[in-house]
Amino acid sequence: MIRNLFRQLFAGILIGTVIIAGIYFFTQPYAYQGSLIDPPLPAKDFSLVQADGTTFQLSDQEGELVLLYFGYTYCPDVCPTTLSDLAQAKKRLGDNDAANIQVVMITVDPERDTADHLQDYVMNFDPLFIGLSGDLEDLEAIWSNYGVYREKQINSGATGYLVDHTSRVYVLDTNGGLRLTFPFGMEAEAMADDLAQLLSGK
Repeated sequence: MIRNLFRQLFAGILIGTVIIAGIYFFTQPYAYQGSLIDPPLPAKDFSLVQADGTTFQLSDQEGELVLLYFGYTYCPDVCPTTLSDLAQAKKRLGDNDAANIQVVMITVDPERDTADHLQDYVMNFDPLFIGLSGDLEDLEAIWSNYGVYREKQINSGATGYLVDHTSRVYVLDTNGGLRLTFPFGMEAEAMADDLAQLLSGK
């Protein structure tokens, strides 16, 4: 009888521990894997003409997550890797969540990246990605507003020069606030988890 009481007591303790652990797990705040900006910063609005002649206005995208990336089509490694990772992150989210995400690449090399050329480039990674170019004056204002670093590096290769540039992805939440940044090399799964959390509104 005493043995049965010990068994019941042990089972009760075990069940209680599992319940407490479950409550603790499910009530813990989500830990973002990108760099969280809390409270979010207001994202500077801008407009640029797209390859199809229509105007992309950032403020028109509220209600969606906008992932801003600054790069260029002649980039040998960082840009294609980042765009590939973003495309994979969207696929991991599934169609419903992915439909609420817009990836936008803005060139840091307007001398070579026309709107048409840039749009063709980003569509190699995802047909819904948007590529934006423009006049140097307009782009410099955007680069400045988002703290984007870019500097030409002359070389003797076939491309003539490379461009050193900021490699982070800027994540704007559904209210148009700068909420997260993703560093270069962040895994697609981690990005997808962060984006799903933002979309959940929790």
